Amino acid sequence: MDNIQLQKLVEEISLQHFHKPFQHRASFNPRLRTTGGRYLLKNHNIEINKKYLEELGEKELIGIIKHELCHYHLHLEGKGYRHRDRDFKQLLKKTGAPRYCSALPSKEDASSSCRPSHLYEYVCGDCGVLYRRKRRVDVNRYVCGKCGGKLQLHRRIF
Repeated sequence: MDNIQLQKLVEEISLQHFHKPFQHRASFNPRLRTTGGRYLLKNHNIEINKKYLEELGEKELIGIIKHELCHYHLHLEGKGYRHRDRDFKQLLKKTGAPRYCSALPSKEDASSSCRPSHLYEYVCGDCGVLYRRKRRVDVNRYVCGKCGGKLQLHRRIF
């Protein structure tokens, strides 16, 4: 699917589910990473993450388009278009649009890797308390929170 086909699909969904025309541009944005799509308030365009179409199919894409069209039509009507607004929630329910998009399978694989959550372990030289940290700690600057003793790098987990 290209941008021209996406534009036609968005216009069809707008007429079919909202009974109003979509008069702006819809396009794929390859820079979107953490969201399925977005409605731009300044120019009223809609941008869609193409990875959702590729990985989850057209059904998920249609759900994302409906969601963004809810933002679009409510904003143009001067009603509550934000996620927390009652108007927005009611229109989502009426049109069958999802509140959130599904997680991408490729992102789930990356997040469930075998890396431990703590990469550094520090031990206090005086009282022996063990501190686990994701980030590196400057042992010359920070001290033990329990006794004020000097910290030492115990081990680094790879």
